[in-house]
Amino acid sequence: MLQFNDWCDTTDSKVGTHALRLMSGDQVRLNAGITATAAIIPSHYAAEERVAGILRRLGKPAAAQFVEGKLPTSKSIRSGDLGEIMATEWIAAQGGYQVPIKRLRWKDHRNMAMRGDDVIGIHQDAQAGLLFLKTEAKSRVALTAAVVAEARAALDKDGGLPSAHALSFIADRLAELGNDALADAIIDAQLKHGIQTQSVRHLTFTMSGNSPEGHLTGSLQTYAGGIAQWSVGLRIEGHAAFVAAVYDLVIANANN
Repeated sequence: MLQFNDWCDTTDSKVGTHALRLMSGDQVRLNAGITATAAIIPSHYAAEERVAGILRRLGKPAAAQFVEGKLPTSKSIRSGDLGEIMATEWIAAQGGYQVPIKRLRWKDHRNMAMRGDDVIGIHQDAQAGLLFLKTEAKSRVALTAAVVAEARAALDKDGGLPSAHALSFIADRLAELGNDALADAIIDAQLKHGIQTQSVRHLTFTMSGNSPEGHLTGSLQTYAGGIAQWSVGLRIEGHAAFVAAVYDLVIANANN
């Protein structure tokens, strides 16, 4: 799990009733952030046990080749994937919600972006049943109001609820992995009980080289829906260099 506090400065505030968190990569500690991020990247593209099995059977060069073959080579896809990975890791670090499926493991092609909801967090509550965190992640060298508006539009699709396709995808993968209890609970919430807006929270997660504060604040101020909102903006000066350094280190680690 990525510990953002080890290399980021954080400020929390409220925008109306909604929560805004701004994180900024500390330039002094940024190498630690690159190292920590590179360490968690492979598990988002391939199951640890799968890599370990190839390592045992075929040796380190084959395992390194397998991992490297999963990684995107396109700069834009690397940036987009890393934004989604950062959002997933941030959710895990907060506690409460879990992200049971790392969906990048099921990419059609390493240089293609996946469609649909970026990340779905799930919390199992004894009284309320399943609670969902519908997440849109955006990663840009320069974040703009238009990009944040794209995230807002995606979150508002399907009445603000997680899409049926996203939930079915998660449930199918969980069933394949043997977690029938959670898979069944998701299908029951979707098809038997129905998901209500009070069981959903939205997360807009951005990673950018410029400050996201104004764009995220404006988006929260103009939101007129009834679903609780979280916005998290991670600023990393030298965004493109950070992304490149992370993926280069993943490849170097796999071959060492």
